[in-house]
Amino acid sequence: MDMGTVQRSRVAGRAAWALALSAVLATAVSLVLGLWLPADRRLVWWHPEILVAAVWTPTAALLLRHRPGLRVGWVMLLSGVAAGVYVLALNLGPLSELRGWPGAWFWTWLGYWLWAVDTFVLTLVLPLIFPDGRLVSRRFAPVLVAACAVPVIVCVHLTLDPGARRFHNGVSVYPFQDIPLPISATILGTLILAMASVAIRFVRSSPDVRRQIAWVVYPGTAAVAVVYIGETTPIADAVRNVTVAGVPLCIAIAITRYRLFDIDLVISRTLVYAGLIVVITGVYFALLGAASLVARERGPLAGLVGAIAAGAVFEPARRRLQAAVDRLIHGERDPYRIVDRLQTQLQTASGPSSALAVATETVREALHATGVAVEVLDRDGRLMSAESGALGERPQCVPLVWYGERVGRLLLEPAPARPPAPRLTNVLARNLAELANAARLAADVQRSRERILRAREEERRRLRRDLHDGLGPTLASLAMAVDTARVTLKNDPDAVDPLLENLRTMMGRTIGEVRDLVYDLRPPALDDLGLAGAIRALGGVVSAGDGPRVDVEVEGDLTTLPAAAEVAAYRIVQEALTNVHRHAKAEAAVVRLHLNGDLHVTVGDDGVGLPSDLRSGVGMTSMRERAAELGGSCTVGPGPNGGTLVRAWLPLSNGSHESHGPHGARASDGGD
Repeated sequence: MDMGTVQRSRVAGRAAWALALSAVLATAVSLVLGLWLPADRRLVWWHPEILVAAVWTPTAALLLRHRPGLRVGWVMLLSGVAAGVYVLALNLGPLSELRGWPGAWFWTWLGYWLWAVDTFVLTLVLPLIFPDGRLVSRRFAPVLVAACAVPVIVCVHLTLDPGARRFHNGVSVYPFQDIPLPISATILGTLILAMASVAIRFVRSSPDVRRQIAWVVYPGTAAVAVVYIGETTPIADAVRNVTVAGVPLCIAIAITRYRLFDIDLVISRTLVYAGLIVVITGVYFALLGAASLVARERGPLAGLVGAIAAGAVFEPARRRLQAAVDRLIHGERDPYRIVDRLQTQLQTASGPSSALAVATETVREALHATGVAVEVLDRDGRLMSAESGALGERPQCVPLVWYGERVGRLLLEPAPARPPAPRLTNVLARNLAELANAARLAADVQRSRERILRAREEERRRLRRDLHDGLGPTLASLAMAVDTARVTLKNDPDAVDPLLENLRTMMGRTIGEVRDLVYDLRPPALDDLGLAGAIRALGGVVSAGDGPRVDVEVEGDLTTLPAAAEVAAYRIVQEALTNVHRHAKAEAAVVRLHLNGDLHVTVGDDGVGLPSDLRSGVGMTSMRERAAELGGSCTVGPGPNGGTLVRAWLPLSNGSHESHGPHGARASDGGD
């Protein structure tokens, strides 16, 4: 902020305080002048404009001290100054007439209509521009013009017809039913449109702005109702004054401290206890009347019966009213209904990232939190997150646990004065854990597919290189050797034998290269021995020397397996047994092949188990990718009796995939 802006802010703040002081002084001077007036012409001390001048102007000055450009504050301040001048005119005008002072007519004229400035500016203009000083839409510009014109219209009307204004208990009344219809229609129509502007702004705004609006709508609605009813029907002065004095305080809270206090709680308690008063009073007098009819001569007994019944009804009525008000203010609070709504919304999400965003927004609304974030850490250490609202520096953290494994965390910034309900938070956390796990799996599958595509392209590139750079030149050399042998056979038959011997050696190497290429594509043992036999042969190789003993258990007929499933199962077992041999320090390992519609493969050992700082290496990644390529899954974790257990689920068809998922496989493995 530059020096010029600081200087202008100071000048504006000083001007605001000067105007506020002038309004308060005008009110004080008026009350002093009233001491020299007869009681029937003196301003009553409970006049509402006294409170507008004495309460609204200092409140506005405080706001403008911190925010000099606040239009709402200037509207409040100038309306309070107008009220102070009006209060002064109500006593200065009659006193000037009695003493014959010059200008008495001017003060009397102001005393007829100046109340319209603060009354209609605060009730018509302020709702249109609260809280940011701008209209909610350009379409409301004519409404703002009409709101500003209403005090002028009232001034002209009361100048021409001073008798239209009446007094009740010393307070002026401007009855809408008695004034010209166009004037009353203009005032009430502008009021309705101003309230519509507030409603539209509330619907379109963020939660923070809605909370600001609620702070003003709550007392403002009561104040506007009291003021406008008071223009038609005399009302209690205390009721009017309390509402008039309460509104500016709520406006100050809405602008500066709306996060500190919970307006929803205030509204909730008001509605609940107001409803209780109506219910208990109705029950009491209804039972009192009924008891009086039954026991006409026992009045005290009837009152006792009514009091006991009203007391019995109190707590059930309070609970039901509280639940109804909570649903009205907060929406649904039942955890399981909220979860049902969350699941319904997740069904429309386009993917895991979109689902996380939808869930985060739903959780923030359900918990009424200022901000919520869901963080998911996948198996490769990458962070996925979704955020709604704004988190503070130290948000509350709730771990997301899926079957004993921490899959992420829920971060939330509770709304001030409203900590989230622990039961609701825990229920939502359990559902978010399921979503987080699904997001992890989806991310794993996506990356596995990407690795599979890269690996496939690398494999094709390798085959092309091997065929082009290895097998191709070798075959060309063989062709050239054959041609050389043919020529030599004609000229020197004795020299052909060494050439043919060299040609046979080259052919042997070529056959070996072709065999290696074929073995990399599909192990020959699968065609020679089948999957079960190939894995038993593989176990025999691992058991040779100082390797662990390998037992192979087979359930089901594996002779009809698709070739892709055979290769994937063989490579997964091969990699798992290699890890057992190199790292597990195991004495024995068990390989189980179980076919129940899908192929389930487990490799367990009795070794030292997994290290605490395990990171997925090339081997583990390769096993997961081979399973994911078929639409299955592969997990590596601790065994039930120690050691390490590798579990792979390889679906053989879409139908079996649905009916025999990985959870079914694990149950089967556990029963072996």
